[in-house]
Amino acid sequence: MEDAKRMKTALVSVYHKDGLDDLLAALHAEGVKFLSTGGTQAFIESLGYPCEKVETLTTYPSILGGRVKTLHPKVFGGILGRRDLEADRAEMQQYEIPEIDLVVVDLYPFEETVQNTDVEADIIEKIDIGGISLIRAAAKNFNDVVIVPSKAEYQPLLDIVRKQGATTTKEQRRWFATRAFGVSSHYDTAIHEWFEGRS
Repeated sequence: MEDAKRMKTALVSVYHKDGLDDLLAALHAEGVKFLSTGGTQAFIESLGYPCEKVETLTTYPSILGGRVKTLHPKVFGGILGRRDLEADRAEMQQYEIPEIDLVVVDLYPFEETVQNTDVEADIIEKIDIGGISLIRAAAKNFNDVVIVPSKAEYQPLLDIVRKQGATTTKEQRRWFATRAFGVSSHYDTAIHEWFEGRS
């Protein structure tokens, strides 16, 4: 396959876990290692799969009431590092940054929260920071990384894994990146419209 890249390490941090178990099973069967946080890590381990804590990688706990979990150079360096650039590879080795080849993440339900409450503090807390940053970073580096930005993309990736193992083409990675920027754009538009409505 042209520009084929193998997924070896997956960062999985999702709000919606329905439908995730089949994808995790297929990835685990292909030898993909899991890296995760909080509830998603517990979910992965409940299925019987080993899962490294992001906190173990970063040596930082989840802080500020969960506002900061994945925002760390070892996470974003692992996603954004360009595998074909010698300088990037050297820095990743120097700072012990692991390659992260797959990011499975979705966003806090901002629109759903707006529909269900008028409490501003509750709505503000549903503005996702880490998730949207992971989505943008992985999509930007689609040359090396697969991004699954919502549960709507669980099945497309599962179909690929079942058909061709834990390997994707650049065309497939670009498709996921395109979906990711669509998710990001929709999400930011919803937040902007809410703020506009409060002005």
